[in-house]
Amino acid sequence: MFHRLQSPLGSLTSQESQSESRSETNQSNGRKAPLTIIAKVNDLFEGDLTDDDQLVYVNNVIKGKLLESEELILQASNNTKAQFASSPTLSKEIMNAVMDALAAHTTMSRQAIDSEKVREGLKDVLLGPAQLYEALRDRGVQQGQEADQANR
Repeated sequence: MFHRLQSPLGSLTSQESQSESRSETNQSNGRKAPLTIIAKVNDLFEGDLTDDDQLVYVNNVIKGKLLESEELILQASNNTKAQFASSPTLSKEIMNAVMDALAAHTTMSRQAIDSEKVREGLKDVLLGPAQLYEALRDRGVQQGQEADQANR
């Protein structure tokens, strides 16, 4: 299921599970959570990274890997948030998620660099179910509306 997240840079299309989107919507009507994440991670990373780069990395890549951990699911189910936050397992699983994400993205990026077939497949996915064209058009409309408001 695709959702549009509002960031200072406009809408960002990301694939999230229905439970994640419900959780975000319940907490913030879909807008506050991404802004809060961006504000918190801006000081963590250095380099030429956009807010959207950081948001996707934290909220989709790392969080997605952590959601795969049966051990963390069990701990979250049986402990308070404070107890869960102090778990050494959480710190270990965050490191594992970072390493797994690096390995997975390196592997996929290398394959995309080396293969025209992979790049064409990416284009098909981006223009099909990932709705890149529609997201770009929506962002263009939103930027036009913001420009109109600024000129008033």
